[in-house]
Amino acid sequence: MSMWWDSLSVASQVFALVAIPMTVVLLIQTVLMFIGIGGEADGADGPEFGDSETDTDVGETDAEALDSLHIFTVRGIIAFFVVFGWVGFLMDSAAVSLWITVPVAALCGFAMMVLLAVLFKAVMKLRSGGNLELSNALGTAGTVYLAIPGGRGGVGKVNILLQGSYVECEAVTDEAETIPTGSEIVVTGVSGQTTLTVRRK
Repeated sequence: MSMWWDSLSVASQVFALVAIPMTVVLLIQTVLMFIGIGGEADGADGPEFGDSETDTDVGETDAEALDSLHIFTVRGIIAFFVVFGWVGFLMDSAAVSLWITVPVAALCGFAMMVLLAVLFKAVMKLRSGGNLELSNALGTAGTVYLAIPGGRGGVGKVNILLQGSYVECEAVTDEAETIPTGSEIVVTGVSGQTTLTVRRK
């Protein structure tokens, strides 16, 4: 293994150091997503309706979110580095000039980000077509995927189990402090048509 590593060029070693750990992270993230770690439904605490004046249109689906692609997500960025690393490694191993390898690898990585965004949008459409109702998430527990700013100062994302499927939804909170990534939350309402209101569990 050491001999193989030493036989690589510096550029190939750099590409490999990017590709290998990012591939491991992507595989772990994918496995966790499919088995639903942290996203089990748990209605033990029950829903709260402290600010009902802002939690409207509970029966609406996430249709508005389908109008735009979310390219620069955590998953998309990880996929970029996976493709960038492996394409760069293969091209450098084939003795392609570094001035050609880097932009081509970057272009392939960005193309993968766009592809993931398109696939996620298609999945969201399928879920929307299957009568996915955010109101069914009330009282459901989940985990924070992207940090949720406190005091409804911005929108984060959460992973929850909704209608038998593990889904990713936008979320806001009325709590004063930001809810960081990885925190357990409980859905307390639906804000507008596309966003959940949550609190720390």
